[in-house]
Amino acid sequence: MVDGVRMRDGRWLTVEERGDPDGTPVVLLHGTPGCRLGVVPEDVMAAHPGVRFIAYDRPGYGGSDRLPGRRVADAARDVAELADALGLGRFAVLGRSGGAPHALACAALLPARVRRAAALVSPAPPDAQGLSWFDGMARSNVEEYTRALTDPLGHADLLAARAAAIRRDPAQLLVSIRDGLTDADRRIVSTPAVAEMLLRNYREALRTSAYGWLDDNLALLSDWGFAPAAVTRPVLLWHGALDTFSPVGHFQWLAARIPRARPVLEPDAGHFGALEALPAVLDWLCASPPHPAP
Repeated sequence: MVDGVRMRDGRWLTVEERGDPDGTPVVLLHGTPGCRLGVVPEDVMAAHPGVRFIAYDRPGYGGSDRLPGRRVADAARDVAELADALGLGRFAVLGRSGGAPHALACAALLPARVRRAAALVSPAPPDAQGLSWFDGMARSNVEEYTRALTDPLGHADLLAARAAAIRRDPAQLLVSIRDGLTDADRRIVSTPAVAEMLLRNYREALRTSAYGWLDDNLALLSDWGFAPAAVTRPVLLWHGALDTFSPVGHFQWLAARIPRARPVLEPDAGHFGALEALPAVLDWLCASPPHPAP
């Protein structure tokens, strides 16, 4: 069911719910670029009938109004208002790729609401001390992020042109990042279910503009508005060791600083291996934590 929520500041946030309305609520935070359609494939949702999947388009993507200058931390405010509108008490959050820092923001800033969080193939914050942020990163990502930092107007123009091309042919995005895809990634993104999800995701995400993509990049490259060390909820960190979009050093940096992190490193996986990890990740997110011994 596609609907939306009016934020207190007047913005419209497009929301889609799937699964069991009475199931365990899991809020999904999509990648960059992306939208509500691109987090969990249909077959994975169907295999988890006890889950209430709640996905939304971050500001500027799909049907959601833009929020210029937003920070990663602003996702926690939007998710809290969304949860209030849907009558949610406590819930889990799951973010993949560019959505993973936004999931961590929810875990850090909404500790009374977030039960558990999963952050899959997450980048580290740009000010991560001791981390060479670009080491091991695909050339396409290095060029994109460097341009965003050094020439934001030129970066905006380039993203607008890329978004127009992707609207005509969503497969163009996968072509443009081919230098960072491992053999395993290519196998995953070529499977019919995943390919269909990704193409629908990119087309819907960029159907009106590239503003969401631009604002995501700027937010990920700026002060996030919270410290990963402030995340007190249990967090499953999943990463592929061969990932060149969020290199493994980012995972190691986060795992060393999030107090209750459960790090999982898959040695033969790349960036899109996170999609194959989703069934186990959802099982962990929805499991009841053990009661402490009396």
